Amino acid sequence: MSTFRLRAFLLILNMASLLALSGCTSMKVKMGWKVYLDKTPITSLAVTLPQGPAIAPGEKSPLVVVFTQPDGKVLQTEGKGGGKVMWKDLTVAASVVAVNQKGIVSLPKDPRVSDGKVGHVAITVPSHPELHADLDIPLRYDLKYVANFSGSNGSDGMNGSDGTDGTSGSTGSLDPNNPSAGGNGTDGGDGGNGQDGGDGRDAPPVQIRIALKSESHPLLQVSVSAAGHQKFYLVDTHGGSLTVNADGGAAGQGGRGGRGGRGGSGGSGTPNGNSGRDGSSGRNGFDGHAGKGGTITVTYDPQVKAYLTLIHLSDSGGPRPVFNEEAVAPLW
Repeated sequence: MSTFRLRAFLLILNMASLLALSGCTSMKVKMGWKVYLDKTPITSLAVTLPQGPAIAPGEKSPLVVVFTQPDGKVLQTEGKGGGKVMWKDLTVAASVVAVNQKGIVSLPKDPRVSDGKVGHVAITVPSHPELHADLDIPLRYDLKYVANFSGSNGSDGMNGSDGTDGTSGSTGSLDPNNPSAGGNGTDGGDGGNGQDGGDGRDAPPVQIRIALKSESHPLLQVSVSAAGHQKFYLVDTHGGSLTVNADGGAAGQGGRGGRGGRGGSGGSGTPNGNSGRDGSSGRNGFDGHAGKGGTITVTYDPQVKAYLTLIHLSDSGGPRPVFNEEAVAPLW
């Protein structure tokens, strides 16, 4: 390749990179990377949730809209669709679920927002008002949820600094006619002590209440409260579960004691100088104490008893969980 062609190629490559980074829509359209829908004939559109069909609380999933042109050619939205149609050329209306400007569907973590409902998305094209597409999004609750109220771990202690090495003694004379003693080496410095590890934090007491939502497909309504916070979960009895952690925080490890510095060697001479003493190594830091696990109290409706195996508890370093069976009204 000639020098001129190489420079031209590098210039075009550099301009393309700058355009991609700059996000200039008009230039992307001219380059064929994007299209304007108001200048593109369309006969129909359809919307899909390729990673679906359902979505669970706290999850996100991308939408893809497919457009069919009069000649049968197909266009798709940018993002997950990998196409040329820009989301800003569409109008998206959603209920129960939310859809951001990049076509990503999300469902709030709180199941009280979605319990008993179905998500819905409606797509319209302002430049083609006669066209629209709708999609119902089923909601699922068969996740393996985790509620973590464990105490924080203790910090590890810092290592002690190593002692400095001693300096060597000066050289004397080995000349038998004019002898002189070698200098003594200096002592090595003592290593610093390692810092003690921090204590792990105690986990707070945790209160769990469970009610059964009796349907053809039973669901568990669960409330978990600790340290002034309350979380809600809807657990599908077919495939779902909830793990509640209230473990004490792990103890921090003590820091390593610093190495003692080596004594300096004695200088040669007549006689040789004495070597310095090695410094003492520092003490290793002590490990901290592990935190205590929180007391977990589970209050469940009698109808829930058959499903208690779906609730997993962990309170390492704490007392055994307490289970109370009594009538529990619907939690929402």
